[in-house]
Formats: sequence, structure tokens, C-alpha cells
Amino acid sequence: MDKMMHPNGRRGPKFLHAALFRSFIKWIWLGGAVGLLSGSASALFLLALEYATDTREAHPWLLYLLPAGGALVSYLYMKIGKNSAKGNNLILEQIHDGKETIPLRMAPLVLFGTVVTHLFGGSAGREGTAVQMGGSLAEAFGKWTRVGPVDRKILLMCGISGGFGSVFGTPLSGTVFGLEVVAIGLIRYEALIPCFTASFVGHLVTTRLWGVEHVQYPHMVAPELSLIVLLKVAAASLLFALASICFSELTHALKKLFAKAFSNPVLKSAAGGLIVIGLAYIAGSRAYLGLSIPLITDSFGGDVPVFAFLWKLIFTSVTLGAGFQGGEVTPLFAIGATLGHTLADVFQMYGPFLAGLGFIAVFCGATHTPIACFLMGIELFGADGAIYMFIACLISYLFAGYSGIYTSQRIGTAKSHWIAVPPGTTLASRKNLLFQGRQQKGGKDDMPNGNEKDDTGEDRR
Repeated sequence: MDKMMHPNGRRGPKFLHAALFRSFIKWIWLGGAVGLLSGSASALFLLALEYATDTREAHPWLLYLLPAGGALVSYLYMKIGKNSAKGNNLILEQIHDGKETIPLRMAPLVLFGTVVTHLFGGSAGREGTAVQMGGSLAEAFGKWTRVGPVDRKILLMCGISGGFGSVFGTPLSGTVFGLEVVAIGLIRYEALIPCFTASFVGHLVTTRLWGVEHVQYPHMVAPELSLIVLLKVAAASLLFALASICFSELTHALKKLFAKAFSNPVLKSAAGGLIVIGLAYIAGSRAYLGLSIPLITDSFGGDVPVFAFLWKLIFTSVTLGAGFQGGEVTPLFAIGATLGHTLADVFQMYGPFLAGLGFIAVFCGATHTPIACFLMGIELFGADGAIYMFIACLISYLFAGYSGIYTSQRIGTAKSHWIAVPPGTTLASRKNLLFQGRQQKGGKDDMPNGNEKDDTGEDRR
């Protein structure tokens, strides 16, 4: 008999701790390797992005090449991208179903595509690129180490955490983002140590090994706790949730509109580039091109136009809707921070304080990751305003409903017991969600049938 077996046949404490220790060492190694890969990729990406941004600002005429740049990237995706065009949604789908392969070509394609977008003035972010590179590299590493299907899914979550934590310099929020974004309301704690390892190592590799510096934001100066302050924060958070809904829905609608108007992806991106050029002239400013980091920093220590949040929202939705590569998160930061700055005058509050809350709350509403966004607020702005940051994230998370930027994100647990959520429901099929009362009145035809498609018409099962 096994020495670690009890008389009743069950394995004893020695076996339990040996198995846990073995699992711990295994995931420190695997998660660390993914962190090394994703952190190095993020460092390369951030350096390339900085060069592209500086070059565009030094040569304003590059904006006129945006249609050609978008057309080139779309042509490459059409010819060699295959399922890479699904982007972050492909990674989420594989964590749930695992029916497709995430190609290694996704990493260089999205890196090149995003740098081209920023070089010529497209309004996009960097999170999507980092996550896709992390997921692609994690998939390749999993094949090399011959991990099983269960471990493969955890590795993909590590890729998300490693990419996110390293590209923003926020290892804690990167950890939880990889856990939360997979399914709304559910967290797989078995992936906690692997995701933390990947995010932490990725952050260290980017900053310490490659010497890449991240944007620094001022610590939040929070007002004294009172009922009137809480009410104002709650009201502002509702508006932050509304901004996240507007961004998500407009982006999906424009993807659908562009896809209908242009069956050829090359022409679609070229047309989108022309529209962005036109928007720059209508707005009378180029502050809404690229990442718009100066717009974010001005929200904390300067002045921004009253409707800057709306312009950034429109610029980014058009850019992404036309098929340009890049993420949504940094534009969401800009939308939230500038909206918070604008609302400060309305609510008679300190501008940088509401800018910080908007920074994380709009992001939270669009991704449904309240704990990750709360931790990001602490990592970026300090813990002085922690209670307000938590409230802002909770309210934005709840009132954003099921509108979000990731159509393949699944709903693990309903946000309210009044809402019936069939198993396996994705945000792509969120319009089929019914209140419990309506479901009881007979609405079988309204329930998802497993063949749902997202707003672009692509299958997101």
C-alpha cells in the first residue's frame, strides 16, 4: 500500500502537500517563462510605439498616409492572418472551447499593424496588442512543452496577464485581469499563481531587463469622506458607465457598418483612414490621434476641452471600426480621464480626483473587470482614494450592463438574480438576455441557440 494512503484508501496529507508543491514549482516555471516572453515582446512593442509616436509628431504629413497604412495591414491580415483577425476574442474563445489554434504569426502581425496605426495617426491603444502577443507566445510555448488541454488554457490566461501587466507596469491588476476577463462574475483561482507569476515576471522583464519606463501619474488626493461626496462619486460613476456603453456600442456598430459598406477589408481600412483625417480637421486638433497620452496627463495637471472625451471616443471607434490594429484600453483611459476632468466643474470637485476615477471606471465598464481596475487605480494613483475607486468600479461594472468591448467574453454569473443567463452566453448574444419575468412568459425563441454572431457578423462561438 502507498505509504501516503490512509487505511480507508484516501491519500494522506503528505501526498496533498507534495502534489501542491509540485504544482507550485511547475507553474512558477511555466508562468515565469510566459512572463519572460510577453515582457520582452511588450518592451519591443513599447519602444517601437514610442518611436512611431515621436516620428509622427515630428512629421505631421504622415497622417495623410493613414489610409495606405491601414490598407497595407488589412491586406496582410487578409492574405496570411487567417484567424488572427479575431484578435483578443480568439484568445478568449480558446480558453473556453479550445477548438482552434492561436497562430504564432499573430504576434508579429499585431505588433506591425499597431505600430503602423500609430505611426500614421490612427486612434488606438496598446493593451490588445500586448494581450495578443502574450497569448500567441503562450500558445507556442505550450506546444513546445507539450502541455495538456487544461494547462493550455491556464497558459493562455498567463499570456493575457503577462501582456497586460508588462505593457502598463501594473503587475497586480495584470494578474487579476487575466482571471476576470475570461468570464464575467467568475474567477478560476487555480490560475492565480500562474497569472501572478507571468504578470510579475513580465513587468520586471520590461522595466528592469529592458529598461522601459512607464507613464507616471500623480497620487490621488481624495476628499474627506461624507455623504455628499459619496453621492457625487456615485453620480459621476453612472456617467462613466454610460461612456463605456457608448464606446462599446459605437465601435461594434461601426464595425458592422464598415463591413456592410466595404466587402474588401483593404478598402474598408482605407476609407476609415480618410474619415480619421477628416475628423482631425473638423476637431481642429491632433490631440486625439494615437494613444493621446498628453490628453490624459493634462486631465491631471492641466486643461482639456470640455468635449475631449467625446472626440476621443469618436476617433477611436472609427479607427477600430475600420479594421485598424490596436487596443481599446488606453483610449478608454483617455475618455475616462477627460470626462472626469469635465465633470469636476459640474460636481464642484477636484479635477484630478474625478479624472482618476474616470480613468479606471470607464475601463471597468467596458471590460467588466472591477477588481482588476480597482487594483490598477491603487497601483497608478496610490491608496488614498481606495474607497472611492472601489465604489466607482462597482457602480460602473453594474450599470454598464452587458455591453462590452470583448464580444467573446462569457457571462459566468448574472449581475442580478432578476436576469436569466443561459449557460455559455457571450456578450455577442447579450441582446437575447431577458428578465426573469419575461422568460417565464414564454420566450424560448429569444434564447441563444449556440450560433450567435457578434456585431461584425463574425461567428464568436
